[in-house]
Amino acid sequence: MAAALPALALAPPPAAAPALAARDLTFRFGDREVLAGVSFEVMPGEIFGFLGPNGAGKSTLFSILAGLLPPASGALLAGGAPVAARDPALRARTGVVFQSPSLDPKLSCRENLLLAASLFRVPRAEARERVERLLAGAGLADRAREPAGRLSGGLKRRLELARALVHRPALLILDEPTNGLDAAAFARTWATVEALRRDEGLTVLLTTHRPEEAERCDRLAVLARGRVAACATPEALRSRVAGDVLEVEADDPGALAVEVRARLGLPVRVLPRGIAVERERGHELVPRLVEAFPPGRLRSVAVRRPTLADAFLDLTGESLAVEEG
Repeated sequence: MAAALPALALAPPPAAAPALAARDLTFRFGDREVLAGVSFEVMPGEIFGFLGPNGAGKSTLFSILAGLLPPASGALLAGGAPVAARDPALRARTGVVFQSPSLDPKLSCRENLLLAASLFRVPRAEARERVERLLAGAGLADRAREPAGRLSGGLKRRLELARALVHRPALLILDEPTNGLDAAAFARTWATVEALRRDEGLTVLLTTHRPEEAERCDRLAVLARGRVAACATPEALRSRVAGDVLEVEADDPGALAVEVRARLGLPVRVLPRGIAVERERGHELVPRLVEAFPPGRLRSVAVRRPTLADAFLDLTGESLAVEEG
């Protein structure tokens, strides 16, 4: 009987190179440092988000990734190979949706898409077929001849997303994709993005300040003051906040925070309309809070699970509601 052959030691398959990566990107406006060594990796087929308030550096980072600004220093890599921010090859494989409307309002929906196809040198016959398919997918086939300026905000967003896909990009970059949209338009936009990832293997990178939008991402980079404070899944970021969150509404949040710290010895965060207390088994604290203050002092007390907004505040000390100065 022949001796058994020794088992072959097979090398593990090589890990996929990131679809897009950045190493120590920096950027300054005059004396102000907007990006300070931003690094990240977006894997193929991933939905990756940058979560931060206005003023965190998200728009500047988006402009660099979209090829509109060169970084002061640092490197971009596409598929593991170094690439310049303004490299035409990178632009050719990237679809971009800006936060502000960028459609030509006087052109029809169809003409906006055909114009984009011509700019990307999509062959004419292929462009026509692609445009009609995208219009149908966006629910705009019956409005194809209508000027884009007549569309509602939600429909314009659908058309801009369709335009970004006209040249079949491998990477889609979105800047605050649902800013200003109502709940129905928000849901429709995200259904489209998730279908594109599922059906076409599209890699998606977006910026957002909305916790409910960040929850849709596979991974998030928390961006604060031009730096990445953390990078993890939404679940992992939320788990940084232990226990429950008690939110107490009151007319004078600052004074209430001082009293809660003094009377109950609890760490307190001041919110715009009240305070928040993080605590295990938070419901057990509700009677103590209510009994510690006279009737009418506390407008409401609610117990909830931590959100990404809580995780962001815990990581950075800042609120996602911060407005740009």
